[in-house]
Amino acid sequence: MKVKIAELDIIYLSYDEPNAEKNYADLLTKVPWAKRVHGVKGSDAAHKACAKLSETDRFVTVDGDNTIRPDFINQVLDFDEHTDLASSVISWCGRNTINGLLYGNGGLKCWPKEFVLNMKTHENAEADNPHAQVDFCWDIQYIQQNSCYSDVHNNETPHQAWRAGFREGVKMALDRGVKPSHEEFLNGHWKNLHRLWIWLMVGADIKNGYWAIAGAREGLAMTMLTDWDYVNVRDFDQLNEIWAERDQMPEDVLHSEIFNYGNDLVDKLGIPIAVQPLNEEQSEFFKTVYQNPSRSSDQQFVIDVE
Repeated sequence: MKVKIAELDIIYLSYDEPNAEKNYADLLTKVPWAKRVHGVKGSDAAHKACAKLSETDRFVTVDGDNTIRPDFINQVLDFDEHTDLASSVISWCGRNTINGLLYGNGGLKCWPKEFVLNMKTHENAEADNPHAQVDFCWDIQYIQQNSCYSDVHNNETPHQAWRAGFREGVKMALDRGVKPSHEEFLNGHWKNLHRLWIWLMVGADIKNGYWAIAGAREGLAMTMLTDWDYVNVRDFDQLNEIWAERDQMPEDVLHSEIFNYGNDLVDKLGIPIAVQPLNEEQSEFFKTVYQNPSRSSDQQFVIDVE
């Protein structure tokens, strides 16, 4: 079974990203026929809006903070005849511009239209399904591609960078979408934990990178060290209320917050990070030498298609 990207609807899915218009203009230079869904509240509702807009059985979503690489549109995927494509999402890596991570967060996704129309996740998740409250990946089968065809630009403003870090700090703490015990958390999958440690430490060399680090530390601390309801991570209005207390925060206070959250995470959660994040030179060096682990068993590293 072949999936030809050029024959599918490409749908740009934006909400309130400060760089959404710039990124959409970039997409149209590469995919002039791209469609757009904008401003739909709730991840489940937004993806259903994409499915309703699609005229093909499968469709590709490009997030509002994402820019695709030109070669993506030429991809042809060949699957075994026994692959259940009707209920599977094809997922590519996205390269995060803040910390250099290459994994599914923010990456391109190819969805089966009918499945999306009938799924119940995030704000539409059933109360007795804890795994679907804050993410898609625990309630839907994912076919992970070990290649990167897009770049995630989630650092245009302090708010955007903080929110990106905060959401990953929360979601990467969870076990199949559910809050674990401290022991269960520390014994989680090594790839997930290593990516989380990087969010907590790397990015000082990038515009608003310290805000992403602060957000990741705060999200992890609120999830694992307080009684805050982690399900609120799916609600951008709730996140905006948290952000409002940090807007216009002076730089020296920001660095104090990063240090204080680092102290708490090391002392109370026992994670193996430094209290101080890597500085600009150290972050740049880390991203130069770090190789992202593969998402498949037959390869060692992610293929970053430049």
